[in-house]
Amino acid sequence: MNASLIACPDCDLLQHKPLVPPGGVARCRRCGAGLYRRVPGGVDRTLALALAGLVLFAVANLFPLLSVRLGEDLVSATLAAAVKALWDQGELALAGLVAGTCIVAPLLVLLSILYVFAPLHFGRLPPAVAPVVRSLHAFQAWNMMEVFLLGILVTVVKLAKMATILPGPGVVAFFMLIFLLAAAATAMDTEAVWARIGIR
Repeated sequence: MNASLIACPDCDLLQHKPLVPPGGVARCRRCGAGLYRRVPGGVDRTLALALAGLVLFAVANLFPLLSVRLGEDLVSATLAAAVKALWDQGELALAGLVAGTCIVAPLLVLLSILYVFAPLHFGRLPPAVAPVVRSLHAFQAWNMMEVFLLGILVTVVKLAKMATILPGPGVVAFFMLIFLLAAAATAMDTEAVWARIGIR
């Protein structure tokens, strides 16, 4: 397959990759759908967002998400404690799903970005970069932290009349990490990575 060809994700038209300046968007000749975009400074921006995301990921997992006060009792819960509670209650599939979509997938996304873009920042190409870039898209599809955050908000609304809910630093970091991962995905110029792979 010719590396200069690209298939439209909407209409499947196979066409030559147009030359796009930084900041531009390549569009399909037939349907006008976006094929790819060139992000100016995408490597440095993506790397910076991934490093900040790693810090937020650590805070979100090490510090309590919520604290519940019932009378004089104060119970704090971390993300790992929530997964363990589901496991202890026999909800094995749900525990695995929460752990996979809220802990494993975001961590793999961040580590994959760092593995690819840190060497690119220094003008090098890491080994086995092509499988990692392909896997990165799969990891992003399983990153569903916003669904878990929605569940937390529903729980807070239901428990608000029975107990005092205190948000912890973990939930703030969790919320910020959702937007930061979305920003990293937007800043990522995978077309530049594939071009570097093609050159090598």
